[in-house]
Amino acid sequence: MFCLCAFLQLAALERQIFDFLGFQWAPILGNFLQIIVVILGLFGTIQFRPRYIVVYTVWTALWVTWNVFIICFYLEVGGLSKETDLMTFNISMHRSWWREHGPGCIRRVVRPSAPGILDDYSYVSVTGCIIDFQYLEVIHSAIQILLSLIGFVYACYVISIFMEEEDSFDFIGGLDTYSYRQPPQEHVELKPVKPVGKVL
Repeated sequence: MFCLCAFLQLAALERQIFDFLGFQWAPILGNFLQIIVVILGLFGTIQFRPRYIVVYTVWTALWVTWNVFIICFYLEVGGLSKETDLMTFNISMHRSWWREHGPGCIRRVVRPSAPGILDDYSYVSVTGCIIDFQYLEVIHSAIQILLSLIGFVYACYVISIFMEEEDSFDFIGGLDTYSYRQPPQEHVELKPVKPVGKVL
């Protein structure tokens, strides 16, 4: 479980860094919640708290759904467009950091020559990318889905183990130590304790 949580945390932190660089606020919020819930799930596993693991399991289903949406968004499935400002909550015009900084990408700043446009405003031209940015985003989401599905299966297994242990646990003075037909003994015979040595 520790290795899986470590992989989940590293993947979420890596994604969080690049989403911060691209000012993509929706993924930043999702990554932050993922980091918190993975810590909660790990705490629940260590402290034998099935409720925390159930929270982790429910969140994992939502996290997989979110990553499927991101894949559909970047592949423009179902009328979605990667050119919209949906990932930034329409606050800014920023896009994926990988758009301009992907492997092999050559970034050129082009000054607009049209009159009436401010001189300090510039356009960015990107060429020579080995992998287009949308496929890098899809790969990130696919890795998140794979790790999350493994975590979901493992969390369900841990919950089932915890539930079996709770069902088989017989605490001292529990109901199953007495039969319903035989009442418990009302008088308990007490024996004096002999002191081991003299007490001064």
